[in-house]
Amino acid sequence: MTLQKVSQIFTKILLKALHTKLFHIVFSVIFLTLGTTSIFSQENPIPGTITLTKSDLEKVKDSTAVDSTKKKKTFLEGVVNMKAKEYEKLDQKKKTVTLNDEAEIYYTDFELKAGKIVLDYEKNQVYAGRLKDSAGNYIQRPVFKQGSNIIEPDSIIYNTKSQRAKVWNSRTTQGELFIKAEISKKENDSVYFMKNARMTTSKNIDDPEYYFLVRKVKFVPKKKVVAGLTNMVIMDVPTPIGLPFAYFPMSEKSLSGFILPTPGQNNRQGYFLQNGGYYFALSDYYDLAILGDYYTNGSYGLRAESSYAKRYKFNGRLNFRFENNIQSEKGFPDYIKSKQYNIQWSHSQDAKAAADSRFSASVNLGSSQYFRQSVNMNNVGSSLNNNLSSSVSYSKTFRSVPQVNMSISATHSQNTNTEEIDMTLPTFQASVDRIYPFAPKDGIKKGILKNINLQYNVRGENRIKTNDSLFFTSQMFRDAKSGFQHTIPINTNFKIFKYFSVSAGATYNETWVMNTINKDFSGIENKVIVSDVKGFEAYRTYNFNAGIGTTIYGTFNFGEDKKIQAIRHVMRPNIGYGYTPSFDQYFEKYALDATGINFNDYTKFENGLFGSPSKSLSNRMNFSLSNTFEAKVRDEESKKGETKKVMLLNNLNVGIGYDIAADSLKWSEMSVSGGTQLLKQKMNINFAATLDAFAIDNAGRRIDKLNIDNGGSFFRLPRANMTINYNFSSADNSKKSRETEQNLQNGGRADDLFGKSVDMSDSRQSLFDKDKEEGNKSLDWYSYKIPWDLRLAYSVTYNNTNRQNEIQSHSLMASGNIELAPRWKVGFSSGYDFKQKGVTFTQLRFERDLESWRMSFNWVPFGQNTYWGFFIGISSSIFSDIKYEKRQLPDRVFR
Repeated sequence: MTLQKVSQIFTKILLKALHTKLFHIVFSVIFLTLGTTSIFSQENPIPGTITLTKSDLEKVKDSTAVDSTKKKKTFLEGVVNMKAKEYEKLDQKKKTVTLNDEAEIYYTDFELKAGKIVLDYEKNQVYAGRLKDSAGNYIQRPVFKQGSNIIEPDSIIYNTKSQRAKVWNSRTTQGELFIKAEISKKENDSVYFMKNARMTTSKNIDDPEYYFLVRKVKFVPKKKVVAGLTNMVIMDVPTPIGLPFAYFPMSEKSLSGFILPTPGQNNRQGYFLQNGGYYFALSDYYDLAILGDYYTNGSYGLRAESSYAKRYKFNGRLNFRFENNIQSEKGFPDYIKSKQYNIQWSHSQDAKAAADSRFSASVNLGSSQYFRQSVNMNNVGSSLNNNLSSSVSYSKTFRSVPQVNMSISATHSQNTNTEEIDMTLPTFQASVDRIYPFAPKDGIKKGILKNINLQYNVRGENRIKTNDSLFFTSQMFRDAKSGFQHTIPINTNFKIFKYFSVSAGATYNETWVMNTINKDFSGIENKVIVSDVKGFEAYRTYNFNAGIGTTIYGTFNFGEDKKIQAIRHVMRPNIGYGYTPSFDQYFEKYALDATGINFNDYTKFENGLFGSPSKSLSNRMNFSLSNTFEAKVRDEESKKGETKKVMLLNNLNVGIGYDIAADSLKWSEMSVSGGTQLLKQKMNINFAATLDAFAIDNAGRRIDKLNIDNGGSFFRLPRANMTINYNFSSADNSKKSRETEQNLQNGGRADDLFGKSVDMSDSRQSLFDKDKEEGNKSLDWYSYKIPWDLRLAYSVTYNNTNRQNEIQSHSLMASGNIELAPRWKVGFSSGYDFKQKGVTFTQLRFERDLESWRMSFNWVPFGQNTYWGFFIGISSSIFSDIKYEKRQLPDRVFR
């Protein structure tokens, strides 16, 4: 017999004469067989013919006899996969399968693992339980999984047909909630009934530090928990805290709902309710929370907070805050009403979203006094900050030849002390990639001509300068200045004498402005009147530059037997030359008085967006020298006697200028700056100084006389400063907490030298950046390694520009955290101002980790922002309302 494919069968069929009934049977069998994948025929068949023997017909007859009977239903509805470590026993009489030791069974939509499993396939029931070890302890607790629901009981009986189950001492997890019930009954896929259930957020479900004892529970996974009489138990001691009934939403998706406010009392504004409102779960991509505060003296606050995200696309957050603060009562002399607002927006685009375009935003603007007068948020880092800034930008790259880059942005800078605001709304920038007109097609560029390149850049701005009182008013836009600047730089570079690199270039600038000025003497007012002129004007400037530099290496060897084997010194000297001609054509004369004799020059482009043309000829040379020092030392920790490199000075820079065209004071001040890292690169030291060889007069102006000839030293020291930062800890931890990121967005610092920010809307958050590391923390009281961190910042500034010879500023700031014992954390932020002779802002932080609970105390003992706050409550968001919180807010001075 050979195998023949169906596709090779033709429709012509030859049949022998048979009995009529049998003919119909055979024809039906042949017709049905044509739908199968293959048939068997004789070894040498006639093409297009199927021949059936008598034995074939008998087989057909037998098969029809079997098919005519009704099939018996199988006793199992699916395939059963099972295994066990010790044995698998099949009892045909009892119709059971017994699995012992590390038993596993997979049937239909559920999985079951246990020490012992018995499957009764006649009753459609599965029993699972534990085993005893040699010491008599129960081991191998059952684990029942159906879909995404997992239950870990002591034993279980499950009916595979009705899907009902009875469970003893079940353990299950729903989000942050751990549930252990004495007896549980599974009604169907979506409803469970429990008796004497323990609900807790403690990860030690068998011996939790607290739990809610519920007598009767109806549990719908991923939807809700409806409980009867409930009371709280702490350390196995029942408390009077309880409810006659309770409802817990358990949806894995965000749900809309009310946010309960926090009550309290403020010295100036009376009793209050803070951070109450409503949360809107609008979709899977964005949400919205509306929060509000109310004070009994009439003050109130409103906030809208929204987060949005789309995977592989973008994510961001938007906050709007408004406060109407009232101090004292109407009729009293100290009555003040102050309105403050703040807008924050952060947007970040995923790098994979678009290769050639990008949109980002970081906005923080509003009233200059918001963070200083806000009574809802004691954000210390932001209240001490003097600047708010914002930036929104969109950039696009056009893959042309040459490539074109374009960006549109809006920026904002706000000084909270002077309340001055600078904005660019918008800024347009575009640039064409470098073009090498004389370079060959192979791309190899050598020599002066081949390296000649040019580029085109354009920048347009609409700049606004205003203050808090005029912000977002029509006057703000009337005072705006607009203009464009076109720049074409042409450069080249080449080598001479093999070791010297030479660069040369020229830059052409063309500036278009829409705002100019006019100066004229007014006889009526007897003074010079400066008036603004609207209209298009343009000016053009150009300059030339050149430079030559090289790199010099020097090594001082001390011998391989020395600890310091060698010191390497790298010098990079550079000589630069710049020439800018005088642009007299853009200057006019105006009268200083009514005599008609005294005149002065001015340009109508003064105080322009991109500067103004200069009337002075600049023919200047610059000299600079940068140095680095590193040592090759023997590594004491290496067993093979290897060496390592140690940086002695990261940089030591010296620079000075010489003006060829100047008639006096040709030499400029000399600048010296440097920096290094010590103590395994944990201490950063930076310094800078200005040296001047010329003397000064009584008014502090430089005169054309050497300081040494004026009875002084060879160099004067007008200015100098030094900063030292020391940051070290027992373990590296670069993770930023949510409060740190919010503090940065508010305009504060990334570190806690100015104190740790405290968000009063959610006191459950830790006062410390480092989160708990489960399984990585010893619970022993005696440990050789105690987690800690310390930050030091030292700063000193010297000023002698007019013979003051004084220390202008001198301060030391420090912050640190230490874990005195497991779950006990203490932190501080403080400093001392040596100039003012006083302690700077000081904050003390205490925290006790009670596993599922958290207790904290935050205290600012003195200063303008005195504050204390105490909190104890459950860390989980499910039971966030179970807490005790007391705080004394700082007394704000409104204006």
